[in-house]
Order: sequence, then structure tokens, then C-alpha cells
Amino acid sequence: MTVIDRFLKYVTFDTQSNEDAGITPSTPGQRVFAEALVSELQEIGLEDITLDDKCYLMATLPANTDKDLPAIGFIAHLDTSPDMCGRGVEPRIVFYKGGDIVLCEEEQIILSPKMFPELNDYKGEDIIVSNGRTLLGADDKAGVASIIAAMDFLKEHPEIKHGKIRVGFTPDEEIGAGADYFDVKKFGCLFAYTIDGGALGELEYENFNAAAAKVSFKGLNVHPGYAKDKMQNASLLAVEFASWLPSVQRPEHTSGYEGFYHLTNMVGTVELASLSYIIRDHDRKLFEEKKDIVRELVQRMNKLYPGSTTLDLHDQYYNMREIVEPKKQIIELAMDAMRAAGVMPLVKPIRGGTDGARLSFMELPCPNIFAGGLNFHGRYEFLPVNSLVKCMETIIKIAELLNIKY
Repeated sequence: MTVIDRFLKYVTFDTQSNEDAGITPSTPGQRVFAEALVSELQEIGLEDITLDDKCYLMATLPANTDKDLPAIGFIAHLDTSPDMCGRGVEPRIVFYKGGDIVLCEEEQIILSPKMFPELNDYKGEDIIVSNGRTLLGADDKAGVASIIAAMDFLKEHPEIKHGKIRVGFTPDEEIGAGADYFDVKKFGCLFAYTIDGGALGELEYENFNAAAAKVSFKGLNVHPGYAKDKMQNASLLAVEFASWLPSVQRPEHTSGYEGFYHLTNMVGTVELASLSYIIRDHDRKLFEEKKDIVRELVQRMNKLYPGSTTLDLHDQYYNMREIVEPKKQIIELAMDAMRAAGVMPLVKPIRGGTDGARLSFMELPCPNIFAGGLNFHGRYEFLPVNSLVKCMETIIKIAELLNIKY
């Protein structure tokens, strides 16, 4: 089975995570997918295959060299984003000649280079798209497919010498819980790579510092005909609060190393309302300042409307750069592997996070490597076939070069 065949199969599993579930895995489809992967890993001939009660799947490709090499790992996540439907995904391969791609003629859902100019980079290539009614699931089933296909290739080509390789597949990465129950000691690697990046060549060892904030507002509801000097509308308090945050620091106005406040959800009635934010910044000092601003605005709201506003604010993960950068040989190995696979490395900061961010702070340094997909979390997601193949080849080359260079 090719890496393309695997991917086309994997995206048919409904594995959306659910941040409101309160259990791990947050959705039953992730376990169904993991159990199917167990069977594939067994067929390939991997060893030490374990799937625990929290849906963390691990396996081993034993070393086939006498060299005393450190064990390395490759990690991808099982779930897809809850931001867009992941049920009933119908992938299809399109040879891209340029111009618009009609994803769904009935609803006139069109993938266009006018909106997504990065499409132009893939003229003359096969790309995989959905039917426009769902996301595709390249995030991160492209990573899952690449890892398993690479292990299959190495197993079938014993002439490629390598050390012990561990593979891991985690649940609930998309809701920030992918590393919650990851057993680093059991995984047993000196370092690892998450295969969860975007476009061809991306190599990332910087990510956002991340926090989540829920601001809740309490109102007073009375009959609107008799509301003068009595009513306090919680929804309007929420609107007022949202207006105080700097509009230039929203995701749609930021890029590169710029951080943001992102309003992800709002719920409101006259009596009760809430705003949910994610707060992001690469710079730790600016990250702390952003959190302080939210705290100050809550205090300001309570001065204007005593007792009206409460805040639940907690950190989610931190910038892995401080852990990975002192171990630059991990980065250099990945860059050399990309070049050996015919890929130009593109080192850039992640405007997001991966399991690797938290794992790096759990004593498993874990940079992030491209899986090839673009436009994640929505109906316009697509995956160039060549990028998927090159991802698989990069994994193989990392294993091979470690044996040569170590």
C-alpha cells in the first residue's frame, strides 16, 4: 500500500475531537482509527505495539545495525479539527492545471487561487481535495500516513541501516490535549519529530506561547418595558469588553512573529454571557503582557459594573525554542534529510502549536516537520501528492542519515 493509498483510506475515519467531552479520547472515532492502525502496524511487522486506555498508540521498528544509536521517534495525531465537519470525507485527486477547482458544483464551493494564491505553487501536480462539504484531514492524517508508510519501506528495505525507531500516535491534539497522557519514559527516545507541519519543506522549532481565557459576564434581566436604571445586559457587557482589546492584534491582522487575541466562541443572553479567547505570542514577555491586559480589563469591567465579570485564564503550552535550540544537531539532521530527499528546508516559526511543543518541555525535544497539507481546518484544505511523498522520504532519510552521521 502506497503512502497515497494510506492517506486516502485514513481520511475516511471520522476522528474530530471535541473540547467539551471531558474524556480522553474525546470522541470514539479516534479509538476506531487507532485500532485499525494497530492491525496495519502488526501487518508491517512492527514490535512492542501498545494502545492504552487513553488512546495513545506506540510501536517499535527495531534497529538493524550494530551501531549504538540513540532511539528516535516520529509522532502524529489521530484527531482532526472540530472547526469543520470531518464525517463522510470524500477525497479526490485532481491534476492541477491552474485556475479554479470546483469542489462542490451544487453549492458552488470553489477552491480558487484568487483567495489561496499558494495554489499556484502546485501547477502541474496532483493535489488531493475534499468535496467541499468537509475538511480533508491532512492535518494530521498526512503525518500518520507518512510515518507508517516510511516504517513499511524501511522494513521492506533492510539494506537501509537504522537505529531503533519509535512511532507514536496521539489523540486530541487539536483541542490542546495531545500530550496530556503521553508517557515519555515509555516512548524511550532521546529526541523525536512531530510530523504535523504544513507546506513542503517546513521545519519548525519555534511556536507560540499559548493561553486560553474564558471571560464570563453576569447580567440582570428585567422586563424591557420597565428596564430603565435596572437592567444589566450580560451580552452587551461582553460586546463592550471585546471592543477594548486591540483590533490590530487579531489573527486576521497579524503574521510572522506577531501575536494575537483570538475570539473563538461567544455565548450570550441578557442574564449570562461569555467570551472564549486564545492568546498567542512567540515572545514570552509579550505573551505575559497580553495576559496581564486581559486581567486588567476584567478589573476595569468590575469597576464599571461591580461583580459582573469573572476570568478563567490558564496556560496551554510554551515556545519549544528554548528547549530545542541548544540541541541544534536535531535540526541539522532534519535539514540534511530534507536535502537528501530533494526538498529545500524552510525554517519558520509555527503560528500555532503541536504536541511537540509540550513534549519538548517534558524532556523529549521535538521539532515539527512538514506533512504537506495547506489550508487546514476548513473545506478548502488540500494536499499536494508530491509533498506527501517527500514527507515520507524525509522520515526515511532521517533514520538513514542518523546511522551514517552518528
